[in-house]
Amino acid sequence: MHAANLPAPTPQDVLDAAQRLQGMVHRTPVLRSGMADRLLGAQVHFKCESLQRTGSFKFRGACNALALLEPEARERGALTFSAGNHAQAIALAGRLHDAPTLVLMPEDGSASKMAAARQYGAQVVTYDRQREDREALALQLAEQRGMTLIPPSEHPHVIAGQGTAALELLQEVPRLDYLFVPVGGGGLLSGSLLAAQALGAQCEIHGVEPETANDAQQSLRAGHIVRIDNPRTIADGAQANALGPLTFDIIRQHAEGILTASDLQLMQALRFMAERMKIVVEPTGALGFAGAQHGGVDIRGKRVGIVISGGNVDLPRYARFLAD
Repeated sequence: MHAANLPAPTPQDVLDAAQRLQGMVHRTPVLRSGMADRLLGAQVHFKCESLQRTGSFKFRGACNALALLEPEARERGALTFSAGNHAQAIALAGRLHDAPTLVLMPEDGSASKMAAARQYGAQVVTYDRQREDREALALQLAEQRGMTLIPPSEHPHVIAGQGTAALELLQEVPRLDYLFVPVGGGGLLSGSLLAAQALGAQCEIHGVEPETANDAQQSLRAGHIVRIDNPRTIADGAQANALGPLTFDIIRQHAEGILTASDLQLMQALRFMAERMKIVVEPTGALGFAGAQHGGVDIRGKRVGIVISGGNVDLPRYARFLAD
């Protein structure tokens, strides 16, 4: 069934996904840092999805979506488009569910993410992001091959799966005052908002996106979906051109707002987490921390949750970020 024909995800869907994913996804650690507490003047809890299978939260949504495919559809396989993390997630989820997978990736994208998708078992097809529409290409390939398209964010089963990361954090650290979540396509933020509803959590939830790729922030201000074509940022996982109707509707109804972080702030966050917390985080994964630090929200003395969404980096590029 096409994603557009599926009902919108609910808080109960996040709870159901958490049950379905038990034993398949890692329950990632929640880390503390005394230095981060002093830096932000708050009690900070980092949900480390950088330590999830395939190196990002994306595995949760991919695995939930593959698990919910009808057996015949699973046999024909799943297809997606992704700069990297969702591609790897679909590839591994397909392998675990015995489903063939194909991923459409930009030819100028992360070499390590492309290699990882192949290693997990996916067929990788590249495209020119300056001249070709990845969604149109993906739909064409899905029709030609009879595969099910599972997009990175705009899919109810993906959103419900992504929400299990925040669900675990809110279960482990109840009574959070604030939660900061990276935003690319909006699936993680949408799922986090539903997770908070499922648990009756009262925390303010802020999305954080790159300041040069702030389509979600502009969309909320305009009251309709705003598109930014080919945004330039080091946060390659947050280079989505626009929210979809599903994620936009959930975020507009329930998010406190959208903050932004500059590339320089992201590099500073990467260095802090490498030096002080001894963890490797990709630029997109650092958005929540950078937003909490620089976004202008007064969190002093509060209990703060930050989702570190991923840790997949090209090591030479990562070394340059740390050295700059």
